[in-house]
Amino acid sequence: MTPAEPLIALSGVTKRYGRGANAFDALKGIDLDIAAGDFVAVMGPSGSGKSTMMNILGCLDVPSGGTFRFRGVPVEGLDADERSLLRRRYLGFVFQGFNLLARTSALENVELPLVYRGEPRKRRRELGMDALERVGLAPWATHTPAELSGGQQQRVAIARAIVTHPDVLLADEPTGNLDSQRSIEIMELLTDLNRSSGITVLMVTHEPDMAGFAHTIVHFKDGLVDRIERGAGAGAPA
Repeated sequence: MTPAEPLIALSGVTKRYGRGANAFDALKGIDLDIAAGDFVAVMGPSGSGKSTMMNILGCLDVPSGGTFRFRGVPVEGLDADERSLLRRRYLGFVFQGFNLLARTSALENVELPLVYRGEPRKRRRELGMDALERVGLAPWATHTPAELSGGQQQRVAIARAIVTHPDVLLADEPTGNLDSQRSIEIMELLTDLNRSSGITVLMVTHEPDMAGFAHTIVHFKDGLVDRIERGAGAGAPA
C-alpha cells in the first residue's frame, strides 16, 4: 500500500443473492474509499445494504461484481483460506451481543484469537492482559461474563478484538444492547483506540448520537451510498 493509497477501496461493488426471478441485489455498485486511521460510521435503514457491505469488508462474504482492495490487494481474487488469513492478521470484530464464552474468564475470552493463531500460552497471557489493561478491565481478568455488567462485557469483547493488534476494527451495533451512559463509555473507548493506536474503526449504527463520534458518516439507501458527511467526532486520520 503506497502512502497515497486508501486502506480500503471499493469500486463498483455489487452483491446479488439468488437467481432469475428470485434474484435480489443487496448492493448495486458501491464506490467508497476508507483511509487508514479513519473512524467511519455506517448508517441506513434495514435492507439498505450496510450489513452486506460490512460482511464483505470483514472478508466474511465476497462481492458478486466490482473490486475490493485491502492494502492494495484485490480481495475478490483471494480464496477462502487466504481471506481467513487476512481476517486473522488485519481485522478485529465487535458484535452487538458481545459473543463471549459464558463459562470462561474475561482473560480467556480475550486470548481466544491468539489460540487460533497458535501463540504460546505465556505470550497469550501477556497480550491478553495488555488488551484488558487498554480497556480498563485488568482487575476483572478472572471474572466470567455473568459477573460483569453489559458495558464491561462489551469492553472485554473490544479487548478480544484488539488483542491481535489489527489494522481495522469492525463494530456491528456495538452499543445496541447498552444504556445511554454505557454507550457513551464504549464510544469514548473506541475513539481513544482510534486516536492513540491508529486503528481504523468501521461501525454500523442506527443511533445518530453514536455516529456523531465518528469522523466520517456513510449513509446507505437501497443498496447504494446515498451520501457521505463529516461527523462531529475526533476520530480523524492521523
